[in-house]
Amino acid sequence: MTTMIPVLAPFDQSTLQRMRNADPVVQRYRAHFALFDWRGIDPPQQRGPGRPGHPTSAYLKAALVRINEHLQSTPRWRAYLLDHPLLVLELGFRPHLDLRQPYGFDVAKTVPSIRHLNTILRTLDPRLLADLLTQTVQALQEEIPGLGEVVAFDVKHIYANVKENNFCAYVEERFKKDQQPPGDLDCRLGVKKSTNQVQPDGSIKEKKELLWGYGSGVAAAITPDYGDVVLAEFTQSFNENDVTYFVPLYLQSVATLHRFPLHIPRIAQRGC
Repeated sequence: MTTMIPVLAPFDQSTLQRMRNADPVVQRYRAHFALFDWRGIDPPQQRGPGRPGHPTSAYLKAALVRINEHLQSTPRWRAYLLDHPLLVLELGFRPHLDLRQPYGFDVAKTVPSIRHLNTILRTLDPRLLADLLTQTVQALQEEIPGLGEVVAFDVKHIYANVKENNFCAYVEERFKKDQQPPGDLDCRLGVKKSTNQVQPDGSIKEKKELLWGYGSGVAAAITPDYGDVVLAEFTQSFNENDVTYFVPLYLQSVATLHRFPLHIPRIAQRGC
């Protein structure tokens, strides 16, 4: 008995490869990802029953795509991937074969669901992304003499995706620190900004701008040709004071640069 296997030009591997080579989005990210050493990211594939999962490197590359494209929400992130099926292949996601689809695979079944992508973001080992950052800094050290002699530290706020931060949504107790928002069990309440307002009677009243979220601390070096170069990053819940970021960021910077900074500018703290 002879088994008939359909042969269609769009599904031929060489044709798909040529299409990927000609795709401008694929070309842009292929050049970007070539700057990193991805060896050691993915463990050796083990043979066994069932369909193998997506490699870790595919999720890391997809996360970098989200950052580069400024896709702040996971639904927009996934929609972007669905709009670029050739990029999905380039990232390394294992395609869900379907000869009825234009490229021979079902991109909607290949790209993980919104819920799964959110789970990956929560559980992804931060040391993997830290290793990629270290590679970038050490590569720049070879191009920029004296990089890291002057290092500045700063902390920026990150809003948690909870209705308590949305003033268009009704919340009975919006900023009560002992009532954790159910939409994000890890975020914490903190002060974004504190100002003093003069009252009609001449007294001073402190006004605090609160938010549920996180603080992202960075150590950065400013160079005349390249601009700001991030050397280290440290994120924690927003209830932590700015001074708690300094030691982790400083130690990361020293470990990455293999030397101590010569100058550290003083950075003003946010209100507490």
